Amino acid sequence: MNFEDIAETGRRIRSAVADVVVGMDDPLEIALATLLAGGHVLFEDVPGLGKTLAARSLASALGLSFRRLQCTPDMLPGDVTGSYVYAPDTGEFVFRPGPIFTGLLLADEINRTTPKTQSAMLEAMAERQVTVEGNSFPLEAPFHVIATANPIEYEGTYALPEAQLDRFMVRLSVGYPDRTGETEILLGRVRRRQEATHVDAVLGPGELVALQKAVEEIHVDPDVAAYCVALAAGTRTAQHVAVGASPRGSQALLLVGRALAALDGRDYLRPDDVKRIAVPVLAHRLTLTPQAWAQGIDPADVVRAVVTSVAVPPSVAAARS
Repeated sequence: MNFEDIAETGRRIRSAVADVVVGMDDPLEIALATLLAGGHVLFEDVPGLGKTLAARSLASALGLSFRRLQCTPDMLPGDVTGSYVYAPDTGEFVFRPGPIFTGLLLADEINRTTPKTQSAMLEAMAERQVTVEGNSFPLEAPFHVIATANPIEYEGTYALPEAQLDRFMVRLSVGYPDRTGETEILLGRVRRRQEATHVDAVLGPGELVALQKAVEEIHVDPDVAAYCVALAAGTRTAQHVAVGASPRGSQALLLVGRALAALDGRDYLRPDDVKRIAVPVLAHRLTLTPQAWAQGIDPADVVRAVVTSVAVPPSVAAARS
């Protein structure tokens, strides 16, 4: 598969999703790039902006097996991973898989369940396996999580633990649509004559894996890799930051950036790809100082300041930006 084919496939996927999801072109492209990079996506914004619809539509277009997990405060870890149950016919305990055994898990309103239950996903998201009572069970390949969350100041929600946030390759904010987009949402509902929406699968079995393998062939100049490291390192010494992005953050910049390059039909990563995704990749990995938190400083603004302060390698800027 050449990179022009990847770009065309990406356009078909985005077009299929855009038929029902209006005004989210940029977040959806970054979400698609994240899945091509093998990562997990967190959509975080206020209720009613179509986060769940976007996640479900993207899963349908990718042709993945799909399970939805509606997170609630009384949910237990076993409700996610599965558990052993007694089988009267054999007199033995057998493992009954939970909803995490799927190609794409939609964890809807993930911050409405407790940190203990959120943590049940950590092993699955990092190692693509689940361990229950000492026994490990591999997950499907590919396996991805798309989660939605409402801001933590809303009643009945729990802050996601830092370890959980770090497992998400990107965190995306949907934002309100403009008036033209919002009008199109209303007219689309009128045209459908029903509430339900449907997105046809664009990819067949195994095609997402093929795309992911093709992305691995993207050329990465050592100077661009060093630029990714410089951005992540810049967050560790930035003002207002208590804990900056880990090496997982710099790696995510490279991986998602490569996928964006492939969706653009290119076989090389350039600094502009990295700049574009710096905020969604790095901002949720920062822990601000108590003073900064009290002042209402936005981690995204910290990342933007770092991007402004870190110079692009001159040789790469001249050759490929």
